[in-house]
Amino acid sequence: MASSTRGCGLGWWCVAAGGMAVALGTLLIPGGATMTAQAADRETPDAGLAKATFAGGCFWCTEAVYAEIKGVKAVVSGYIGGRVPNPTYQQVCTGMTGHAEAVEITYDPQQVPFEKLLEIFFTTHDPTTLNRQGPDVGTQYRSGVFFHDDEQKRIAQEVIVRLHQARIFPGPIVTEVTPASPFYPAEDYHQDYFAKNPFDRYCQAQAAPKVAKTRKLFKDLLKEKGQ
Repeated sequence: MASSTRGCGLGWWCVAAGGMAVALGTLLIPGGATMTAQAADRETPDAGLAKATFAGGCFWCTEAVYAEIKGVKAVVSGYIGGRVPNPTYQQVCTGMTGHAEAVEITYDPQQVPFEKLLEIFFTTHDPTTLNRQGPDVGTQYRSGVFFHDDEQKRIAQEVIVRLHQARIFPGPIVTEVTPASPFYPAEDYHQDYFAKNPFDRYCQAQAAPKVAKTRKLFKDLLKEKGQ
């Protein structure tokens, strides 16, 4: 992912399917070189806040999407689901540590419920490609929902079942739904990468279209300027 050549839902959800946005009203369901990677704080978030952790390919892209959503207080790019503590980006890139690139989102459920975060998740990545997103190939680019409680697990599983039944995507959904294990923030240069490097070639090709889709399909969920 160094430089520009990175090797790097539902209800009224608009889900990308074959290049077309489909309204699904019937499906509504109520470290590294620059830092020493440490496991993110696993304590309960501040009162009233919650955490959601998603893996949807390159974390530059996923972070950029959620950074614009109101109710989201923080988005951290990092690594989850692996066997090696405090992995570096270089280690994760080998595919040997078992980690996925992911984002940990701290959010206010009163402003944006978990279901909406999932809606955005399934709209802005391809959950049918095993261990791959676009040009990025490897287990570190797998699709995953890492739940923090039983309610998140239930909602994620029900969403996937309903998406399967509705045949929204051309192939089976391979998104894993697993308990949130230790999350290790990525190196400093990965954080806010798209915001700091909007004209990077990889960002223009991969992240920018996802951000544009989010702005188009989720206008009512976007933060106001200055937030």
